[in-house]
Amino acid sequence: MVVPQQSPSDTNPSNIPPATAPSAAGAAPTSATAAGTAATPASHTPSLAGSVIEASDGLGGTTLIRIQNMSSTANLGVRLDLKQIALRCRNTEFNPRRFGAVIMRLREPRATALIFASGKMCVTGTKSAHNSSLAAKKFAYIIERVGFKPQSYIDFKVQNIVGTADVGFPIRLEGLVYAHSKHSSYEPELFPGLIYRLQKPRVVFLIFVSGKIVITGAKTEMDLSEALRKVYPLLVEYKKANVVGVPGMAGGMLQYQQGRLPAGGGKGAGGGKAITQGGEADANMEEV
Repeated sequence: MVVPQQSPSDTNPSNIPPATAPSAAGAAPTSATAAGTAATPASHTPSLAGSVIEASDGLGGTTLIRIQNMSSTANLGVRLDLKQIALRCRNTEFNPRRFGAVIMRLREPRATALIFASGKMCVTGTKSAHNSSLAAKKFAYIIERVGFKPQSYIDFKVQNIVGTADVGFPIRLEGLVYAHSKHSSYEPELFPGLIYRLQKPRVVFLIFVSGKIVITGAKTEMDLSEALRKVYPLLVEYKKANVVGVPGMAGGMLQYQQGRLPAGGGKGAGGGKAITQGGEADANMEEV
């Protein structure tokens, strides 16, 4: 049996491929993870339900705002052949008869991009500014691999942030729209929520009677926090109270407890029964 001889170059450490050096290969993901952690904005904390912002409510407390979606734009600065991109890239859709842009999706971070032939791109579906910027860079890298080299500066901008919050108490929408009709509109026959437009920062609130609110139109996380800080005291002012008014009774508003008759309600001539039925009818009515 003939054993092949090894040349000196085969045993030279400089010829060892990088894959045989586990320490160097294993250190790269750690450093990348550390860099990604440092790049994550400290203004919100990512979670399974979305990025969460702890915002001041203007009354000494805090309220959690959960970011649900973030839309951003970028400009690659180069004309694109959408048909080539759709043919050579995975997870893409392109139907020029329906929509003149390529729809491309990412798994990590989970995002969707609308890529136009002009080189402009819209990124949606992310829940933080860090993930939105990272998704835009990944989309630009994919397009570069196809053969269209983008410019070094892609002009990334966050255009809209949608967040949700729960103030924890029901709200009298009729009173709110009556007192602030200049900034709000409420048409319960068309939409169950009150639309409140704040001027500075320029955001829009969708306020529901249950206390759930949706904030949209913000461009930064600070805009979300500042808008909620200004609107929360108004919501507290029009908080629903568990008091039912009895029309026609002297002394103003009479408070009912469940199963309790008002003072002086006797049984004579069926009076007690009539008052009880009236109380049940008022209790079934919507709280004022």
